[in-house]
This record gives sequence, structure tokens and C-alpha cells, in this order.
Amino acid sequence: MIHTIGIPAFPDYELLDSGNFQKLERFGPWILSRPEPQAIWSPAMPQSEWDALAMGVFTRKTGKGGEDDGNWSLKPGMPEQWFIRYGHSALQFQLRMGLTAFKHVGVFPEQADNWNYIYRTIPQLPGNPPSILNLFAYTGAASLAAKAAGADVVHVDSVKPVISWARQNMEASGLKDIRWALEDALKFARKEAKRGRIYQGIILDPPAYGRGPEGEKWLLDRDLKELLEYCSAILDPEGHFVILNLYSMGFSALIAENLMRQYFPWAKGLESGELYVPDQRGFRLPLGIFSRFHK
Repeated sequence: MIHTIGIPAFPDYELLDSGNFQKLERFGPWILSRPEPQAIWSPAMPQSEWDALAMGVFTRKTGKGGEDDGNWSLKPGMPEQWFIRYGHSALQFQLRMGLTAFKHVGVFPEQADNWNYIYRTIPQLPGNPPSILNLFAYTGAASLAAKAAGADVVHVDSVKPVISWARQNMEASGLKDIRWALEDALKFARKEAKRGRIYQGIILDPPAYGRGPEGEKWLLDRDLKELLEYCSAILDPEGHFVILNLYSMGFSALIAENLMRQYFPWAKGLESGELYVPDQRGFRLPLGIFSRFHK
């Protein structure tokens, strides 16, 4: 079944406005303006109000470089790093924000419903503790949710500074013993399948394209099917969950669901859909698709 799922309560984050291919967001006390290719409508606020509120504005570079390469323009007093808190019921953790050269800030707030899903599902899984594999794990919010629920977490990412960032988030959250793997996600999953390793939970958050630490090239269209095949081989048949997130604008929730049905044909309760964040006037900004199930 296809769903749309909005962001749960997240006091340290708010989408204030969206439109003209931009979004105006509050992270803790700081307000940022960033490009958003799906916000094709007009914003609610006049440009003068938007400009007055934004403490940091990201502008894409023209000419060569990736589509998300650019620069930040900061008003006086605007820091380049700070922490925000995520709290939902008993799940609590800290996330360091940082202004990167690729418009990202260290967190994808629309993923909050998946963090809650991870946290409430892990106590139902076998294993003492359950083993969770987080692939393309970025700065680790999903890893924190899994660790906070008592799981043994393996966090895989191909970028060393990003793993250091995730470690800072773990330490700031009062958690410990996440296992870090600086490796290409596809190569890591292949090795785990050859070793006969079994996980009770797998989180996949692949980009459209990327590079491994040894120059391995990841292409979503080409490599996702092979990765899902390995994930199917290392998933505990007795009790498990799988979450697949996709951000490529060329992919729909139906594509994600079809892939999950192909590689996990025994999956029960499969749900798929769009993750969105509403702005203050109620416009729903789509920010990714997901497919997930648990047993």
C-alpha cells in the first residue's frame, strides 16, 4: 500500500516556507535557506521577509561542479556548527549540524518517522541484542535510533569525515559502542553474505551516485539490485525489518515497492510511499520515497 508520511513532532526543526525551488528551514535557533528542486510553486512569504529571516543562504555554483556544489553566505553571529535535539517519546538523541559545501547540513529531518519505526521495532526482534546494519549511514541518526533501542549496530559509510561526524553524534547523545566501517556499501554487503553473517535489521539509504573509499563507483540504477540481493541473503528469516530510502527524482514509491517484493518476496506488511515535510501554510514538500517491512 502506498502512503504519504509527514514528519512527526520535532521541536528543533521546522519548514517555514517553500517555493521558487527553495526551502526556508529552522534548525534549533538558526534559519537557513537552501535550494530545493521539487518546490516548484511560489512561496508564501515575500522575498523581503524570507531574506530577513535567513541567517544562512546556500547558493549553487555556476559552471563546473556537481549540482549541489556551492557556497554559504552567513549573517554575523551565524555559526557553522551547532547541535539540535531529536526527541519522540523515549527516543532522544543529539545531532550536530554543519554547513557543508554540498548544501547538506548533517540531517535529513523527513527521515524522523523511520527513526521512530526503527526504535519501536527493534524490541520485537530476536537476538540478544539484535544486529542492525546501516548502509550509506551518513551522520548516523538511524544508527542512533537503533543503538538507543538496545541493538548492536554496524554503521557503514565510505567517507571518513562523515563517520567522525556520526561518532560525535553518538558521544553527544550519551550512547556508545556503535561499530564503524569505512567501506563501500556494496562491497561490505557482498563480504557479509560470503561470511554467512546474519542481521535482524537492514537500513539502506543509497544516493543516486557516489564513490567508495577506494574509488569504487556506485550508480543506483546499476547497483541497487545486486545490493538488495545480498541484503536478502543476510537477513534473519525468523525476525527482521528492512528500510529502503530513495532520493532520486526519477524513482517512485512503486519502483521501491516492486524492488522490495522481488528481493524479499516473503515480506509481510510491506508499506511504501513518500516522506514529506509540511510548511507553515500546509504545503507538503516531498523529500524522498521509502519502502519498509518487519516481521
